[in-house]
Amino acid sequence: MLDRYWFGDVSRISPEAPVPIVRIEKREARLGGAANVARNAAALGAHAGLLGVVGADEAGTEVEQLLQGGGIHSYLKRDDAISTIIKLRVIGRQQQMVRIDFEEAPTDT
Repeated sequence: MLDRYWFGDVSRISPEAPVPIVRIEKREARLGGAANVARNAAALGAHAGLLGVVGADEAGTEVEQLLQGGGIHSYLKRDDAISTIIKLRVIGRQQQMVRIDFEEAPTDT
């Protein structure tokens, strides 16, 4: 799982609906779910490895890179049939405005 954060400033409300407009100024990607637990364990000095499945997509590549950068052994399988789970949070004025989940149920194949 990949957690993405988009940070920005809110200075006005949309004329289309009563929602804030966030002008994105910074983006971050972090390991999510069990990968975040592995990152925390590795940061404390433990030897950590992660076994799982990610999509054969850009987000899966980013998860692999973040694992490597965190000193976590990767035992991930890349699968063309799925997309890597992404949780996107939009933060405006230090407050989460919305979370968007990109997640599909697994198929039977």
